[in-house]
Amino acid sequence: MKIQIVEDDRVLSEGIAMALKEPELEFVQSFTVKQAKEDFQKEVIDLVVLDVNLPDGTGYDFLEWLRKVSELPVLMLTANDMEMDEVMSLNRGADDFMTKPFSLAVLRARIQNLLRRKTKQVISEYREDEFVFDFAKVLFTKGTEKLVLSPNEQKLLRLFLDNKGQLLTREQLIDRLWSDGGEFVDENALSVTVNRLRGKLENKGDDFSYIHTIYGQGYMWKKENKR
Repeated sequence: MKIQIVEDDRVLSEGIAMALKEPELEFVQSFTVKQAKEDFQKEVIDLVVLDVNLPDGTGYDFLEWLRKVSELPVLMLTANDMEMDEVMSLNRGADDFMTKPFSLAVLRARIQNLLRRKTKQVISEYREDEFVFDFAKVLFTKGTEKLVLSPNEQKLLRLFLDNKGQLLTREQLIDRLWSDGGEFVDENALSVTVNRLRGKLENKGDDFSYIHTIYGQGYMWKKENKR
């Protein structure tokens, strides 16, 4: 799993990464609001540790932007021991809150708790416009039309839906779709899978498109009006 640490104090950022270090965890360190947004769009993030005070804005700015595209867990950090900061953090969508200085052991425990909760809260059904995607029942429909998706198309669709509005690079998708460590996978296999899924979900006469190619980088699920 990948944790994004948005903290302008580089020493503290490194300390948090070291305190949380485990074989199954990776870290993305961002030091400004601008960099945090750019990094989030490049990576597949599972949890954000977010400082309130940043050089080019506040953590609240990033949190409001983030909540428009993702519901992943966010733990806020602040140097201000004020009730209002906690209220603002929670009201704007944070899942937890800690005041500096804090125990790295307690931070670690809280993050592990958020990750456990995220793992348990696996969404099996998605509804968007005329689409209903029920992964538990393996039932996919567009209006009254039943869609037949291959196992890899289902995995790809799930990745898009779990990361709406977020760039998924070709490397990330290949790693997630063919993660059995087997034979080398030609990148063309990904293009074929994406195009087949897009063809099943989108028709020429539709008002909206959903799967977008970001040339030279990867793909993104984002609802856009064709007209």
